Amino acid sequence: MRQRLACLALSMLSVFGASNAFAQSTSADLAKLAPDANPKVLQLALDARACAAASLGQAAAPRLAVIDYSYASTKPRLWVFDLEQNKVLFHEVVAHGQGTGENMAVHFSNKDGSHQSSIGLFRTADTYTGHNGYSLRMQGLEPGTNDAAMARAIVMHGAPYVNTQMAQSKGRLGRSWGCPALRPEIAHQVIDSLKNGQMIFSYYPDSNWLAK
Repeated sequence: MRQRLACLALSMLSVFGASNAFAQSTSADLAKLAPDANPKVLQLALDARACAAASLGQAAAPRLAVIDYSYASTKPRLWVFDLEQNKVLFHEVVAHGQGTGENMAVHFSNKDGSHQSSIGLFRTADTYTGHNGYSLRMQGLEPGTNDAAMARAIVMHGAPYVNTQMAQSKGRLGRSWGCPALRPEIAHQVIDSLKNGQMIFSYYPDSNWLAK
């Protein structure tokens, strides 16, 4: 009950105003900055961010990425917000996993080997350079939904198959093994904007997940 009250209190801060010394963007602010985004998803993302701050005993992260997997892969469905500056830093296409679907995402998993994307709230960790180049580790914060992300090596990275020109002929972006993959031209900048303790909220209208 105490944690729920803390989440509610921080959620109210998320909606109405300030956290620490900085004014924070509200869902109405984000809706103006990102008119193509679903306002309800933006509100869910802010609420999840606030609850994470309460659970972790930390100030709410100033950067928030929202991925709406209910949109087609060919549509820009990733927004990166700076909530202190009230800005959209990036609005980009992002790939989903091979097991998640074709152009439309349908299936999501927390299981290794599924090659499916995971939904829910993630806290970003450090960066490294691996076989997919410059990459960002992501810690899943929702037990049973995405908390295997580290073990599965679900990371944000650039990939040549995230190519909008190629997508026009194929009818979809290329697909990852579950990672939110970005255009190589923009990946480094997006990753640097989100590294070290920022939040990524991946949404899909899954009734079981939303009930939690």
